[in-house]
Amino acid sequence: MATGFLWHERYAWHNTGRGSGPYHADASAWNEPDVRHSENADGKRRFRNLLDVTGLLDQLVVLTPRPATVEEVCRFHTPDYVERIAAMSAMHGGDADMNVGEGVPFGKGSYEVALLAAGGTITMCDAIMDGTVANGYALTRPPGHHALADSGMGFCIFGNAAIAAHHLLAARGLSRVAIVDWDVHHGNGTQAAFYDDPRVLTISLHQDNNFPPDSGLLTETGTGDGTGTSLNVPLPPGSGNGAYEEAFRRVVVPALERFQPEFIIIASGFDASAWDPLGRQMVTPRGYGRLTRQMLDAAGAICGGRLALTHEGGYSEVLVPFCGLAVMEELSGIETEARGSMLYETGDIMGYQDLQAHQAAVIDAAAALIDGIPTP
Repeated sequence: MATGFLWHERYAWHNTGRGSGPYHADASAWNEPDVRHSENADGKRRFRNLLDVTGLLDQLVVLTPRPATVEEVCRFHTPDYVERIAAMSAMHGGDADMNVGEGVPFGKGSYEVALLAAGGTITMCDAIMDGTVANGYALTRPPGHHALADSGMGFCIFGNAAIAAHHLLAARGLSRVAIVDWDVHHGNGTQAAFYDDPRVLTISLHQDNNFPPDSGLLTETGTGDGTGTSLNVPLPPGSGNGAYEEAFRRVVVPALERFQPEFIIIASGFDASAWDPLGRQMVTPRGYGRLTRQMLDAAGAICGGRLALTHEGGYSEVLVPFCGLAVMEELSGIETEARGSMLYETGDIMGYQDLQAHQAAVIDAAAALIDGIPTP
C-alpha cells in the first residue's frame, strides 16, 4: 500500500488577519503590525508544493477531506463552544480564545475550515483503518493541539488529533490509541482531552516552559483512571537532533511498547526546527526524518503499521517544507532529488547537535515514568 497525503485549498483560506506579535491578531498601539499573522498559510502551501515539484506527490495517494460533523467535534468540545464559533464565523469572525480573548483570531467562514481540518484528520485515520493507505500525512489547518473543550488557544480552534482519537474509539471500535506530539509547544489541549481516560496515551515532547507557560511538566501524568497515561518530555532550549532522537529511543518508543496502542497519531509540528521564530530548538529536516523512521518501526511492531500524522505548528516558511518532505520520504520510502539540497541539509553542521548532559537528565527523568503507564 502507498502513503496517503491530504490537503485542501480551503485550509489556506483560514484567515488569521494581521499580527502585531506572535500571539496577537490586531495592531498594538506600540508595535507596527506585520502584513500577516504568524499562523498563516505560506509554510503549509509551500510544503504541499514542494511535494509536487519533487514528483513525490504523484507517487502518493491523495485523499480528499470531509468536514467533521458537530457530533464528532462534540465528543471533545462542548456544544456551547462549537455554537459560539459557528455564530462568530457566520458574522465577521472573532477570537476563539474564550478565556483570554486573544491568540486565536479567525475570519468569516473559518468555522467551516476548522470542521474540515478536524474531518481531514479523521479522513486520514479512516483511510488507514480501511487499508486504503498504509500510513499518511494530513496537512490540515488551523492546528489543534492547544484547543480546550470549551475554548480555543494558541492558534487552535478544534482539537484535530483529539477528535480523531475519539473517532477511532467511538466509531472504529478501537480500545487503545496513542498520540505523540513533537510540536515545540506543549500539547496541553490534547493532554486535557484524555487526562483521566485510560484508553489514550498522550506523549508530548516540547521546549520546556515555552507555551503555554508552566505547562507540560514531568509531574503531569494523568489523574483518576487515566493516571500514568500522560507523559511529558520538556526538553531544554537548544535541543537538537541528538536530544530528540534519544528521547524517542528511550522514552517514546518504550512507552508505546508498554501501552500497546492499536493506532498511533502524531501531532506533527515543525516549530522545533532550527529556523523557527516561535521556538528555540535545533531539529533539522534529517532529524525529523529519523524521528519518523523510529515511529514507523514502532508502529509496525506494535499496531500493524497504523500511523497517521496531522499537522500542527511550524512558522519558518523556508524550512517547514523541507521538514515535511523529509517526513514524507520516510513514510513513503521514496527519496527525492531535493534530499541533497542546502535547505534539506541545513542545521546538520550546527554545533551542539549531539545529546548534551543537561538534556539527557530530562530524558532520564521522563524514562523513569514509563513504569507508571498502564498495560493492556
